[in-house]
Amino acid sequence: MELRIYDRNLVRIGTVELFSSMIWTRKYFEPGMFEIRCPIVSQNTLLFSPGNIVSKSGAVEAGVIEDVSLSEYSGKSEAVIKGRFLSSYMDRRLIQQTVNFSGKVEVAMRQLLSGATALPLVQLGTLQNYNETVEFQATMKNLLTYESKLSLNSGIGFRFRPEFSAKRIYFECYKGTDRSYDQNVNSKVVFSEDYENLNKAEYRYNNQLAKTKAIVGGEGEGSQRIYVTVGGGTGLDLRELFVDAKDIKSEDLTASEYEAALAQRGQEALDKNAVSESIDCQVDANLNFKYKTDYDLGDIVTVTKKRWGIRFNRRIVELSEIYENGGMRVSLTFGNPLPQTIDWSDL
Repeated sequence: MELRIYDRNLVRIGTVELFSSMIWTRKYFEPGMFEIRCPIVSQNTLLFSPGNIVSKSGAVEAGVIEDVSLSEYSGKSEAVIKGRFLSSYMDRRLIQQTVNFSGKVEVAMRQLLSGATALPLVQLGTLQNYNETVEFQATMKNLLTYESKLSLNSGIGFRFRPEFSAKRIYFECYKGTDRSYDQNVNSKVVFSEDYENLNKAEYRYNNQLAKTKAIVGGEGEGSQRIYVTVGGGTGLDLRELFVDAKDIKSEDLTASEYEAALAQRGQEALDKNAVSESIDCQVDANLNFKYKTDYDLGDIVTVTKKRWGIRFNRRIVELSEIYENGGMRVSLTFGNPLPQTIDWSDL
């Protein structure tokens, strides 16, 4: 495995062939991340500078170095290099101008990027014309956070794809393929004990943060305030959430457009506070189903664990390529895992 290192202008500055391990984690609804461990040598130290870009053969995405750690112990020295994929550049930008949008989600994602302060070398890729729609208003929001919200709400993935020869980075939307057992259009992919391809499985279910009904408060005070309700439920299955959306302004919007924007904010809050159900497993990249040929990030597949009474169709939302000891294995996450931290703001 060869790692190619580029500067921030996509100019190649070197190659790294010797490393002890690497984890290359791809994510569907947000930027992926990577971690590289290698011996400390003068060449590596110069190449692994913050801001440089790491690319590996066969990868669509590339990563930007954000964290460098050097250590010595027991006569050995090691460098640990970490970072996120290039779409994390959007974490550096805000949606500064008020955006009132009604239309296709993919168009909205492209428009938000185009309207933010330009990112060097980044331009829009090919429009895929996906049909999912959305209505919202956004001002002074973190660009990456909002792109991820739109992605999660619609099921449309996004990425920054570098084209090193042209010195360009393309923003692309894409969708996984339904390869579940219950459909008959595409080839089926099943991970189960019967196929012996569900190793080191770990199932998680958590409804602690789950909400089923959002009451969204818009403009106005007291009895004059505008409220919109999204979702529902009865009895103990009803879990209510209040969303303060006074920042959404009715100016230049019809009454129905304003209510739709409030409803979208409520739906985002419900998506953020949904039941978390996922299963992690490690698989042989070429056993039964071949990685990147039979399945890939974003695809919907069937997962069965008979001993646990589990069978569901879930999207591959996270996929880690783990390189160590001269081999590669793949770790998959199906479903919607719990966030690493609970964000109480921007509901």
